[in-house]
Amino acid sequence: MNAEREQREVLLVVHPDRDTTRGAAREVAVRLAAAGIWLRVIDEEVRRLVEPEDADMPCTVVAPEENPAKGVELVLVLGGDGTLLRAAELARPAGVPVLGVNLGRVGFLTEADSDALADTVDRVVAGRYRIEERMTIDVAVTLDGKPIAETWALNEASVEKSSRERILDALIEVDGRPVSSFGCDGVLCSTPTGSTAYAFSAGGPVVWPDVEALLVVPSNAHAMFSRPLVVSRSSVITVQVDPDGSPAVLTCDGLRHVELEPGMRVRVVAGSVPVRLAHLWDGPFTDRLVHKFALPVKSWRERHDRRGKRDAESF
Repeated sequence: MNAEREQREVLLVVHPDRDTTRGAAREVAVRLAAAGIWLRVIDEEVRRLVEPEDADMPCTVVAPEENPAKGVELVLVLGGDGTLLRAAELARPAGVPVLGVNLGRVGFLTEADSDALADTVDRVVAGRYRIEERMTIDVAVTLDGKPIAETWALNEASVEKSSRERILDALIEVDGRPVSSFGCDGVLCSTPTGSTAYAFSAGGPVVWPDVEALLVVPSNAHAMFSRPLVVSRSSVITVQVDPDGSPAVLTCDGLRHVELEPGMRVRVVAGSVPVRLAHLWDGPFTDRLVHKFALPVKSWRERHDRRGKRDAESF
């Protein structure tokens, strides 16, 4: 094996708010450099952020259009879920795992919180992490059978009205058969990973990430039957914008957008290429759910009795 192939590299993707990420990015860069690991970034501003002019620190700038994740062992993300989704856009075609450190609020997709940054980098240096493949969806837009656009998503594809004062008239099909049509604000087609994101806010169920399924979640539908649907991984979901209705917009993971004219059809299937997420610690998804959403896991009586005891002790 030659020296070039032995050289370890990590792609660092940071939240655009430089003031928030400056300290964390600099610490990551210093620790990786001390371990002999080269750093890649995707723009010159980030390079200046992590590599001061008076420092001798190996850092390479590779533009997003040049496949910056190709050849690295890991994409390390400093930010929240939005930043991680942008990083997944770079990592997916290269088959590289993504590891997120949460500098935002919930950060459901991120693996570690900011106070564990040093331990996280140490584990990266030692290669002490496991990789999990997360299901994606492939999305195609057609009009009268003619292809218009193709894209993908890790969390969800949302078909939404493009004008606030309008209603989206949508027809939902599963496996080529109509299920329901209604006026609504939108329709979300989600992966299990995305069930804790936009689909959750729209009233969809939480689905464990190892469940092989797709979700269909209407948003503010004007209909008697507008329940979320959980369908097979092998199913084909189609959302058609009413030919006589208003235009709409398709958004995938909040990043990729396609304007939809009346009559266009959005076809959603299980993705052919997964996203690989790196995990530092073993533990069930249940624990992550409780931690990230701060769910109460004590009984009402136990919480009440404990609060009453504290109040009595205060006198």
